[in-house]
Amino acid sequence: MARRAAIGAVAGTLAAGGLAVEIASRPDSLQNRVLASSPRKDPAGTTARARVAQQPSLAGEDRDSSFVAAKGSKATGQTGKPQEYAGYAAAAKAGRTSPGLLVGKSGPLTDAQARRHLLNRATFGPRPSDVQGLERLGIDKWLAAQLSPMAKDPAGDQVWKAVTLAGADPATVRRSIPEYSWEAMFHTGIATLGRQVFGSRQLFEVVVDVFANHLHVATPSDRGWDVAPQYAVSVVRRHAFGRYSDMLRAAMRHPAMLRFLDNDASTRDSVNENLGRELLELHTVGVSSGYTEKDVRASAYVLSGRGATKEGAFEYVADRHRTGRVKVLDWTAANSSAKGGLATGDRYLDYLAKHPATARTIARKLVVRFVDDSPPAELVNRLAQIYLRNNTAILPMLTALFRSSEFWNSLGRKTKRPLEDVVSSARALDLPFGPATAKGLEAVYWELNNLGHAPLAWPSPNGYPDVAPAWASAGQLLERWSMHRALTYGWWEGMKRAKLPAALQPRKGDTYKVWFDRLGERLIGQRPDTRQRTALSTFVGAKATARVDHGRMEWQAGHVVALVLDSPQFLVR
Repeated sequence: MARRAAIGAVAGTLAAGGLAVEIASRPDSLQNRVLASSPRKDPAGTTARARVAQQPSLAGEDRDSSFVAAKGSKATGQTGKPQEYAGYAAAAKAGRTSPGLLVGKSGPLTDAQARRHLLNRATFGPRPSDVQGLERLGIDKWLAAQLSPMAKDPAGDQVWKAVTLAGADPATVRRSIPEYSWEAMFHTGIATLGRQVFGSRQLFEVVVDVFANHLHVATPSDRGWDVAPQYAVSVVRRHAFGRYSDMLRAAMRHPAMLRFLDNDASTRDSVNENLGRELLELHTVGVSSGYTEKDVRASAYVLSGRGATKEGAFEYVADRHRTGRVKVLDWTAANSSAKGGLATGDRYLDYLAKHPATARTIARKLVVRFVDDSPPAELVNRLAQIYLRNNTAILPMLTALFRSSEFWNSLGRKTKRPLEDVVSSARALDLPFGPATAKGLEAVYWELNNLGHAPLAWPSPNGYPDVAPAWASAGQLLERWSMHRALTYGWWEGMKRAKLPAALQPRKGDTYKVWFDRLGERLIGQRPDTRQRTALSTFVGAKATARVDHGRMEWQAGHVVALVLDSPQFLVR
């Protein structure tokens, strides 16, 4: 009864804080699929398995803004003049000297709280080594290292290599598994999860996640069995810190995208419009740019002829290209030669990549991810201008974002989706890599699938939503709490320790209050408040001022740790 009361008290705190993250309906599990013999065609119901966050009517610039509008969320109540500072640390420091910046309920944030805010946004959740590294290096040097395109990630590479077919090229996939098996696609999703959990190049992984959802190819999907694994590497990971124009061109020449959106089914006489439409709506200018159905058809005409060989290689077939003058927005082309259709398409892609509306689309994606579900318009506009001035380069936008007052004033404006919740739990617990880790990651992958958020697996072209209203139901929150316990107690071989880290265990002579406070500082970056400390005391059945009963806590300590992970502070991204 005490345990149930404690969990109820924490749940009440979650609800009172307005930070519950929910799901509209639970997806059907993919776990019953046999990896080695997956069907060629997606059977009925599979493409609807992740009925998380069904799209409302488009009331805003994109799907995510529609969710926020439907929820009635208002723009952030930031005060002070938004501006960009000369350095990252300078922006953080300004928040402690300028009214309205970096202010919490109790006043200006401390250096430690500012660092925690940065780690919550720029990583999938800090490990103790991340906290120590940021303290040692300082904000400027830490962010400079994370933003370096030359940085190495030996830990991430190690886990990637442990999952056999992760990111494999089509030829390797074809000679390794039966035709139409989904195993390589699952391996790529599992290895992606592994980099998020164990990798040290965390900001890069977050940006990869943004663009994997922006130029999304569902992995798994029925026609991606041999080509989707490579897409994740050669398109998104290769260009995540490069130029968006290069990433877009690579995506529009990759067999995974061309198959996923049926462009390989286009013929001169029967042009499939899927790729041409999504290129405008999702990948570049967006629905608010004013394009028409005529523009969509012209867009599809320009891209016709692009497809994939049976062996999974890109091909352009001139005989399948629809010729004739085309016009999309203010771009026109004669498009008179089928043989020149590929070059015409590349010029069209370059036009779209450098369009001011595309600049706002990309800027908005980054601001929604790193700053606020309701992105500050001034910051979006500033980043869009930086994008255009720097020939679509992504790194200058990130540099400006982390030097902005809007970022440093956005504490509490983002909450974790299921993936971030589970990954950050594993990182907070400092789970080690070992010989059985690949097997453990596979188990966690399937649990995330049940939560509707397995890496790369969203079935629709618009990628996973990145705003809190899209993930809303109490039932899913309970499943997340179960995951906290699963990771704390090591339910899966390869994703556990022999025992809790010493830093999470009570020490000799500790009172419960001292232990609870140390857990809070370690796991959520702050001590539990009075209400939470009371809930934890109720759970252990002792006053906070009492000495810890080490005999009882030897088996109960994991539940106390999990309850701290259940807190609203841990849900903050």
